[in-house]
Amino acid sequence: MSVPTTLVIKTFADRAEALAHCILRAGEAPRVLAFDDTVGCPIEQALAALEWTRVVGVLPDDDLLHAGRLTTETAAAVVERKLPGGSRYIFLGPRLDTRPYDAHEGELLLDEPGVLAIGFEDRATALAHFLRATGGGGALLAQLGRRAPELRHLRRWLSPIVQELDGPRRLIAGWFAASAGGALFLGEDEGEPSYRYIEVGIDS
Repeated sequence: MSVPTTLVIKTFADRAEALAHCILRAGEAPRVLAFDDTVGCPIEQALAALEWTRVVGVLPDDDLLHAGRLTTETAAAVVERKLPGGSRYIFLGPRLDTRPYDAHEGELLLDEPGVLAIGFEDRATALAHFLRATGGGGALLAQLGRRAPELRHLRRWLSPIVQELDGPRRLIAGWFAASAGGALFLGEDEGEPSYRYIEVGIDS
């Protein structure tokens, strides 16, 4: 794996300016945005969860992440998996105290204590189930892009990005491509909202 050789860090006081900068830097790269960017996604467990899913083979590197929610206790995601017959959208998450699973929505792939996996034919139905199961709080969704980010790129760039954080912050936007990645975090400086954009990449 290549070591990042470029690093850009910018701090913004204005939310609109910070989001605009992140989206402009992303260009056509796949991106994720917080469902509620005033809350964001807590980052503390993200790296550990991504590494665990890679090691045990639950989420292969070539899966595309369409939605994700990570907390200190649970994780849930919608991934797009390329299969010989076409794309399949898979919800993976804890068995929560939500309404019973409806067999007409998708195919039950796994139902173990605390874990549920459901396969869907289309993205919209998979995302609807994800939002119903999680409530959307702290969730990230693939939006405003032509495709969702590959997990291999998210895993590659999120680790060096997080290492540059200056304190507790929540992820509200990010983009992840083959040669670079960038993320926007929400935190506080002297009691006021502060937005920190961090980008890492490889010199071409």
